[in-house]
Amino acid sequence: MTAPDLNAPTTTRPRAAAHLDLRQDVALLTAALIDIYSVSGAEAELADAVEHALRTVPQLELVRDGDSIIARTNLGRAERVILAGHLDTVPLPTTEGSLGTVPSYWPSGAPGEGILYGRGATDMKGGVAVQLALAAGLFDGGAEPDKDVTFVFYDHEEVEAVKSGLGRLVRNHGSLLGGDFAILLEPTDGTVEGGCNGTIRFEATTVGEAAHSARAWMGSNAIHAAAPILARLAAYEPRTITVDGLDYRESLNAVKVNGGTAGNVIPDRCVVEINYRFAPDKTPDQAEQHVRDLLDGFDVVRTDSAAGARPGLNHPAAASFVAAVGAAPKPKYGWTDVARFSELGIPAVNFGPGDALLAHKDNEHVQADAVRECLRVLRSWLTA
Repeated sequence: MTAPDLNAPTTTRPRAAAHLDLRQDVALLTAALIDIYSVSGAEAELADAVEHALRTVPQLELVRDGDSIIARTNLGRAERVILAGHLDTVPLPTTEGSLGTVPSYWPSGAPGEGILYGRGATDMKGGVAVQLALAAGLFDGGAEPDKDVTFVFYDHEEVEAVKSGLGRLVRNHGSLLGGDFAILLEPTDGTVEGGCNGTIRFEATTVGEAAHSARAWMGSNAIHAAAPILARLAAYEPRTITVDGLDYRESLNAVKVNGGTAGNVIPDRCVVEINYRFAPDKTPDQAEQHVRDLLDGFDVVRTDSAAGARPGLNHPAAASFVAAVGAAPKPKYGWTDVARFSELGIPAVNFGPGDALLAHKDNEHVQADAVRECLRVLRSWLTA
């Protein structure tokens, strides 16, 4: 018996892929995706299913890298659009009795009707379902899109950036990620959210001298020394900055305080962890200088950063998409992977089904009709 070729496409490997019907109702497809476990680091089964399903669409050229997949049309169109979404979810909740503990659940009792509950319903298997339905349906009945399309499905979005599947695709297959405009199908309640804020983290450290708490005058309290840091942060008034017509709200906060060794010891060290969410009018270096100016006199170390992304809504493709959606665009306050496309020089927006405020919650859910409407808008725009 011939040994299996482990370098062959996964459809020829011994591991069987779950079957996904890409032409079923997109809300039911969302439920099918939810039912495939894909917490960060365990995306292989879902990636196998996605790859297996996309290989049935002859108009697509596929590349797989780990648990990330690029599927591209090559129709020779003048314009190329990227549709991207991540396969992973945060872990399932541990609270017993929560609807979120069920892989997928229709309270109405009728699959495809009303509200769909389950981990990833909002973030972002509804958006991934729309991508898959588009990939399969753009050529149905002899139809063709008037734009070339690159579909990107990637792993490890919900964890530290160094593990990002999209980042790995950029490094390994950057030439396949070129395009004129990108849409990240993160949840936006069906409204275009342009660009995103940047994020940067710091540790501000104060140092004292340890002593027995019964003889506190023999030491110096590092936690007390951190009080001015907290006072400056508490008094700070965050700004709202207009970038390309959208108003980005900033925030600067202490998010964690670490100090002390025991209940009877004056602490000799205290670390205040700080997170600054900054508008995309500035670079991470400029954001760092802003924080250093505020905390002048303290030992501040930058520990992590990610640049934001300007909305790029003045690009013709972006403008035509906003017109197709038919609602005024909004800013994205959180950081998303549109920033990675922005670094590649590709204007990018967020647009997907579901309420972003429900992401990661135990009662995560999405309206079935919201997923259908997202599909309708994108299909209409791509085949205009």
